[in-house]
Amino acid sequence: MTAASARPLIAVPARFAASTSALRYAAEVNARALIEAVWRAGGEPATIHPADCTDTEAAARLARFDGILLPGGGDLAPHRYGAAHTHDSVYDVDELQDSFDLQVARTALESGVPLLAICRGMQVVSVALGGTLQQDMGGPEREHRHVVHPVTIRQNSLLSRVVGAEKAEVSCYHHQRVDRPGTGLVVTATAVDGTIEAVELPHTKGWFAAVQWHPEDTAHEDPAQQALFDALVEAARVS
Repeated sequence: MTAASARPLIAVPARFAASTSALRYAAEVNARALIEAVWRAGGEPATIHPADCTDTEAAARLARFDGILLPGGGDLAPHRYGAAHTHDSVYDVDELQDSFDLQVARTALESGVPLLAICRGMQVVSVALGGTLQQDMGGPEREHRHVVHPVTIRQNSLLSRVVGAEKAEVSCYHHQRVDRPGTGLVVTATAVDGTIEAVELPHTKGWFAAVQWHPEDTAHEDPAQQALFDALVEAARVS
C-alpha cells in the first residue's frame, strides 16, 4: 500500500450478469453486501474487469492492488478440473470468467498478495491447485442453499484465530463443493454432512483464507464474519 493511500486497495473481480434493471443491458457486478464488508473493514474495494489476457498481463494488472477478494458466482466449467461430463444442475458457466478467476488465484498465491476466497472463489483456488469439485451435492434435499448452519473449525488454524472460535453459524448458498482439495490445501472447517467449508495453504507466501460460505451475508451483524474482511484488509495494509 502506498503511503498516500488511507485505505488498502482490494481487487474484486466482477461477475457477469445477463441483465440488471437499472442498467438495461448485460452488466458486470459484485454483491453490495460484499463491497460494504470490505469498506467497513477499512479497505477500498475496486471491481475489476475479467479480461482475456495472458498470465503476464493479469499479473501486471493485479500488481497495483494491496489485496484480492475472489467472490462467489456461477459454476466453474467441469472440464477445468478434468470432468468428462457436465451435470444437469451446472449453471452460469462462463469460460472468460473461469479463465480470469484462475489467473487471479494463481497470481495471488504466487506473488503472496493477501487473498480471501469466498464460495466459488474457494473452489477456484482449489481447482487452480489441481483439485476437483463435486458438481452436485445431491439435489435440493442435500444442497446448502438459503441455509444457515454450524461449522466446526480446526483448532489453532488461521480461521479459528480470525473468527475467535472453533464453532460458527454460517450463511450458505451453493450446490457444489470441493471434492479433492488442491495440492497443499489443508481443510480447516467442515459442516455436519462432511462438506469442506474452509481451506488454508500453510506454506503460501502471503495471507490466505478461503471459505465455502458467504460471510458477507451476516457480516453486518456478526463480528465473527466481519472479522474475515477485517483480517484481509489488515494483511493488505501491512503487506
